[in-house]
Amino acid sequence: MTEQRALPAPKAGAGVLDLLRQFRADPSASETYAADCLARTKLIEPRLKAFEYLARDVAPHRGPLAGIPVAIKDIIATHDMPTTNGSPIYRDHVPAADAWVVERLRNLGATIFGKTVSTEFAWRHPGPTVNPWNVAHTPGGSSSGSAAAVAAGLVPLALGSQTLGSVIRPAAFNGVVGFKPSFGAIPRVGVHPLSPSLDHVGFFARRVDDVALALSLLAGTNDGDIHGRPLPSFEIDIDEGVIAMDKPRLAIVRFAKWERAELEQQALFGAVIDKLRSAGAVLEVLELSALDAVNWTAINTIMLSEATVIFSDLIARYPDRVSDVLKSHVESGKGKSAMDYLIAKAVQEERRAALDTELEGFDAVLTLPAFGEAPQGLHWTGDAEYCAPWTFLGAPAVSLPAGFGRNGLPLGIQIAGRYREDVRVLRAAKWVESALAFDPGLPPILD
Repeated sequence: MTEQRALPAPKAGAGVLDLLRQFRADPSASETYAADCLARTKLIEPRLKAFEYLARDVAPHRGPLAGIPVAIKDIIATHDMPTTNGSPIYRDHVPAADAWVVERLRNLGATIFGKTVSTEFAWRHPGPTVNPWNVAHTPGGSSSGSAAAVAAGLVPLALGSQTLGSVIRPAAFNGVVGFKPSFGAIPRVGVHPLSPSLDHVGFFARRVDDVALALSLLAGTNDGDIHGRPLPSFEIDIDEGVIAMDKPRLAIVRFAKWERAELEQQALFGAVIDKLRSAGAVLEVLELSALDAVNWTAINTIMLSEATVIFSDLIARYPDRVSDVLKSHVESGKGKSAMDYLIAKAVQEERRAALDTELEGFDAVLTLPAFGEAPQGLHWTGDAEYCAPWTFLGAPAVSLPAGFGRNGLPLGIQIAGRYREDVRVLRAAKWVESALAFDPGLPPILD
């Protein structure tokens, strides 16, 4: 009788599909993986400060995501854990029900691992999370804890949200894959709003395959969230992942703000272009000048106007428990007229429709996710201008790690595309990921 040998335990930093394949081969691994992640988190958390709350029970459940621990941004409701929204106002608040996306994760068998630090109401006032590659630098925001937790190998998948650049930018700063699906792809019921015309639920993971699987399982509709349109359904095979596009045609978009990018980020972008061309992709420069000219002003007009309606009463009731940052943004929003808002909304629809024509002949866009490395200090989460166009349009966008800057912090690239063509963008991103063959590894958070 042949003795069955136990497989090695899953490594920290393993991807979701990697883990599911290992769990299939060795079911006992799924029984202990989340507990091992919890032990690692408790060791690292005093320095990383990525979590507001950790689950006490991480035992696996049945379902297609059995054994997979998922971290939840702390603006997303959980019925059995506090949801603070990054604010002392909600410090002890435990919602009566899960957010739609959390309930879906539970039904799929995922382990809800804990709540990750968010900036205050997913806006600009930062929490305590540090960048695991260098604790003197920001992890970005507003999905600070989710990005840092995945980067440190604490969980293989985390939920975030994006209203300007709160998934794509921290993914780039932390050296992980970030994915913002098309606007409305995932219902936001139970997610604290910042700007309903712009808010997206997104993911952080190790690989493009992992975020593609997450979207395939979590995309849906709910009558409680009437915004957006449902995506065409699709499935991801855990052995193959998303099928990479064959030598995509990519539009190189630099925007006028290119000159403000750090020299190392510019150099990396050029090296990526050269490598992708050598691998067989077709890349051509595309000027999206009309989008570039209007998106930053219009997106801020929409965001400030809608956030002012949402938060004005809260500020009036709790002036001593709201940051000066939030107060300042709401005051700015009060200066926007109804006509300003309506014009910005009209521009949003106009530019979204125009993108279909502007990207004719291209599979996706290749651009920057940020201006360079994560800034030093924890007082500012970084500039979101390179993320804003795709959030403004509600277009799918992926951040891929691609190298390191002069301070040893990650640098990334961004792949974006047409509204509701999420699978096409993911297939292009999978090809780019394979062509670059770059793995940043795990950061030296405990060194």
